[in-house]
Amino acid sequence: MLITPDTELRRAVADDARALAEAVVRNREFMAPWEPYRAEEYYTEREQAARIAEPGGAMWLLFDRSSVGRVVGRVALNGIHLGPLCSANLGYWVDAEYRGRGLVPAAVEEVCRAARDELGLHRVEAGTLVDNVASQRVLAKCGFVRYGLAPKYLHINGEWRDHVLFQRLLHDEPPAYARP
Repeated sequence: MLITPDTELRRAVADDARALAEAVVRNREFMAPWEPYRAEEYYTEREQAARIAEPGGAMWLLFDRSSVGRVVGRVALNGIHLGPLCSANLGYWVDAEYRGRGLVPAAVEEVCRAARDELGLHRVEAGTLVDNVASQRVLAKCGFVRYGLAPKYLHINGEWRDHVLFQRLLHDEPPAYARP
């Protein structure tokens, strides 16, 4: 799916692992204030391939169409639960060079559509660091509602950090297994 004339969003496949590894290496310092500690293995093609194939998740990548194969962002649904919960956790980032272009809100909207229409999810949740106002704006723009504060929620950049919690309800239909 085209997000802008120059940017495409599509579901990650195994062959994207090298480009994704290059993107996480390129953005390592930029992402450090918002990321948990990452072992060196995280920055390898092998580890990114494992993350793409991880069960219980789904990943979409943003590509710069003018630079063939260059990953410039990622949106992921993790901890996908079906059954009566029908929910997942949303995570995203964009390359430092591509900030402020509206790519993340457009990509999050598309992933929420896929979560509803393709995965059958009822709800998507996300958490941001309390001081990550830019990410909170993205979520609000995409229809997420703040519903709580999780003290010392994740170990980020060397310390336990509080997170603001958001959710977006995608539909009110019963889960697939409960429909006649």
